[in-house]
Amino acid sequence: MKLYLDPGHGGDDSGAQGNGLDEKDITLAIALKIRKIILNDYENVQVKMSRTSDTTKSLAQRSSGANDWDADFFLSIHINSADNTSAQGYEDYIYDVSAKSSKAAKYQDLIHAEVMKLNQMNDRGQMKANFHVLRETKMPAILTENGFISNKHDAALMKDSAWQQKVAQGHVTGIAKAFGLKRKAVKETPATTTPKTTQTSTKTVYTVYVGSYKSKENAQDRVAELKKKSIKSSIVTTKISGATWYRVKVASYSTNANAVKRLKAIEKAGYDDAFIITEKETTTKTETKKPTASTNTTPTTKPTKSTSKPATTKPATSTSKPATPGTSTNPTTTPNNTTKEIPVIVDPGQFTILGPTFLSPEQMDQFVKKVNPKAPELGKFYQDLGKYYGIRGDVAFAQAIHETDYFRFTGVVNPGQNNYAGIGATGGDNRGASFKNQEEGVLAQLQHLYAYATTKPLPNQYPLVDPRFHLVDRGTAPTWTALNGKWAVPGTTYGQSILSLYQQMIHSV
Repeated sequence: MKLYLDPGHGGDDSGAQGNGLDEKDITLAIALKIRKIILNDYENVQVKMSRTSDTTKSLAQRSSGANDWDADFFLSIHINSADNTSAQGYEDYIYDVSAKSSKAAKYQDLIHAEVMKLNQMNDRGQMKANFHVLRETKMPAILTENGFISNKHDAALMKDSAWQQKVAQGHVTGIAKAFGLKRKAVKETPATTTPKTTQTSTKTVYTVYVGSYKSKENAQDRVAELKKKSIKSSIVTTKISGATWYRVKVASYSTNANAVKRLKAIEKAGYDDAFIITEKETTTKTETKKPTASTNTTPTTKPTKSTSKPATTKPATSTSKPATPGTSTNPTTTPNNTTKEIPVIVDPGQFTILGPTFLSPEQMDQFVKKVNPKAPELGKFYQDLGKYYGIRGDVAFAQAIHETDYFRFTGVVNPGQNNYAGIGATGGDNRGASFKNQEEGVLAQLQHLYAYATTKPLPNQYPLVDPRFHLVDRGTAPTWTALNGKWAVPGTTYGQSILSLYQQMIHSV
């Protein structure tokens, strides 16, 4: 089943506005969630979108895009508005000449019912209209109006990501019923003949570390140095990308506040490479009852522990100073190579563009190929060039996924341009810059990020290939969320979307 998703408006066209919201932002958020849910939960589904970021698309581009792709269903997401601010609720539309027995009408019945179960809005009914995207598309098409941006009640819901998720789920459930989609199989634990009772308890532990080293001797030197300052510490080993690292542990706390307080004290003592790891410590007790001749059984309790170790809040280096210039001293994340380490971005607003790359090229490539098996293998470029410029290459990779729709290039930029970050694609039909090969395309993206992240001169090992480098107000976006309104206009959640993808990448390892 081929689903063409059309988030209404975008780019120069904000759509309806009200209560501090733009229609184009809400429609995109809902559409992206629809795509994620349906691809994650159902088999044999392909999704293409008229836009995956804040770009301008004409009505003709939207309808022709679906027709050229030969989509099975066209779904356009919109938000309503009215001069009368008391108007509120949900309604949807099919083409006004559609018969009641048409596929579009049947699909409308199912989608309308499922959305209304979850959206917490008044039901304004099922409508017909002569809208372009309903009239000019060759496949069954529906346009949904998901509340009134001009109404305070509806607008308050629209601001809530959880509500957006519910609305997206309603659309997906309706589509699944309409097309008889089959859910992806869920792996089940094989049944056993021996009854077991399992009790699991989980607690969060916040551990403060002062440095992470490839050399054990360096870690031992740090422990000795801390001892002179009456700071007790110990060495903890961990595996990152197959290599052993030695972390210097100071203390663990049950609350983040206490850990942050200790971190600040450590930094005040002169250690700017201290960081916090948030760990989920899970204890599982399994009682296995074995049948015997007696009516009594003896429970065997086997406690096991598994520890999830999220990313560090500072870049790890082989000396007492961070190797990468310009990294923030605020909590950020560090690498993880096993399922035991789950990075947590404590404050997205402080997560810097400059910093270490933790995911391996293979992990980056494997992540994107789960969605797009035909995606080019670019992880090596992002790792190598990220290291050279001191940029988080794996987060830049997440940015490229966001910009290209998992390298499927469903926007105006085409694959042959090797433009993975929409450089120069400033709206409308402007396809932006083109680069001679894949490495140059990644290089241009990293150089553009460098321009935003720092005012330092560009290192000169590689030629300048970013055609817009000198147009950047240097150093104005040291963090990923600071790219909002700069890399993407207005792009109020651009950086957050990139970091959300990055977290998905980390958790998939």
